[in-house]
Amino acid sequence: MSDSSVAIAGRRIGRAHPPFVIAEMSGNHNQSLDRALQIVEAAHRSGAHALKIQTYTPDTMTLDIREGEFVISDPQSLWSGRTLYELYGEASTPWEWHEAIFRRARELGIIAFSTPFDETSVDFLERLQVPCYKIASFENTDLPLIRRVAATGKPVILSTGMATAAELDEAVTAARLAGCKDLVLLKCTSTYPATPENTNVATIPHMRELFDCEVGLSDHTMGLGVAAAAVALGATVIEKHFTLARADGGVDSTFSLEPAEMAALVTETQRAWQALGRVAYGPIAAEMKSLQFRRSLYVVEDVAAGGALTAHNVRAIRPGLGLATRHLEHVLGRTVPRAVKRGTPVTWSLFQ
Repeated sequence: MSDSSVAIAGRRIGRAHPPFVIAEMSGNHNQSLDRALQIVEAAHRSGAHALKIQTYTPDTMTLDIREGEFVISDPQSLWSGRTLYELYGEASTPWEWHEAIFRRARELGIIAFSTPFDETSVDFLERLQVPCYKIASFENTDLPLIRRVAATGKPVILSTGMATAAELDEAVTAARLAGCKDLVLLKCTSTYPATPENTNVATIPHMRELFDCEVGLSDHTMGLGVAAAAVALGATVIEKHFTLARADGGVDSTFSLEPAEMAALVTETQRAWQALGRVAYGPIAAEMKSLQFRRSLYVVEDVAAGGALTAHNVRAIRPGLGLATRHLEHVLGRTVPRAVKRGTPVTWSLFQ
C-alpha cells in the first residue's frame, strides 16, 4: 500500500502524525455572525486544528413546499414537523459571513474550510481560496458535485454515511478521474445523534485497504469514546459538531461538543494515537529501572556455614537482584560454604 498521507494548508495528515481534529460549526451559529466568530475563537482555544462551515442556501438545497416529502415526518427526528426549506434556512451560514469567518480563522492560525452543496457554492468558495473541500454524506452519490470539487485540485474529505461499497467506489473513482490527488474518507453514520452500536468503526481499516487513502471519522455520537476507538483503528481525521453551549439551542446543538469537551477530544485522540506505537516485546528504555522490582530469590532466614538452602530459608520476593525465580529448584538443597545473612540475594557466587 502506498503512502496515503495528505497535506492541508501545510498540515500533514496521516498515521505518522497526530489526528487532525475538525470542529464543525454547521448551524450552531444560530444566525448570529458574532456567535459564529466566537465559535471560531473557541475552536482555536480548544486546540482543534480546523473549523468547518457549510455553504448553501435553502434554495440550493430544496423547494419551499410545506407538504408531503418536503416535511420531516419521522417522530424520532430532532427536526420532526419542520419543512426542509425552513430547516435549511435556519441552519445555513449566510454567504456574506464566510469571508469574516475565514479571516478570523486565519488570524488565529486555525484552518478553515467548508462543505459546498452545489456548483455555485464551489465557485464562491474558490473565490475565497479555501484550502480543501468536504463532501457531506448526503451528497456522496452526487457525482457531478464530486467531479466539480475534485477539479479544483484541492484535497477532498468525503463522508461515507449510508454509502455502499459500490457507491463509494463510484465516488472515489469520480474524484480521482476528475483530478483529486489527496482524498480522505470519513466513516460516518448519518443519524443525529448516532449511537456507538451503529458506528462500526471496525470499517476504518477495511476502508483504508479498499480505497488506499486516508480514513477518519465524522462522529455524531455523544462523548469521546468512539473517536478514541477510531484512532486506535487507524483514523487520522476526527470531525465533531461544535457549539459554545448546548443549552443555547440550535439545529445541531444536541449532538455537538462544548469547548471543554472539544479540548478533551483533542487531548484524548492524541493520546490514543501516541499509545499505538509499534509491536514491541521486552523492556523498553523507560522500563529498565523497573526491572529491579521484579521478584527474585532471596535468603529470608540466616543460614550457617555448611547449611543447606531450603523452602523455609529461600523465597521469591522483591526486589529483583537475586537469581530469577525459575532457578528455585536448582538451588534448593545446595549448601553454602560461608554463613549467609537474611536479606542476601541468592546468586551463584554463594556456592563458590
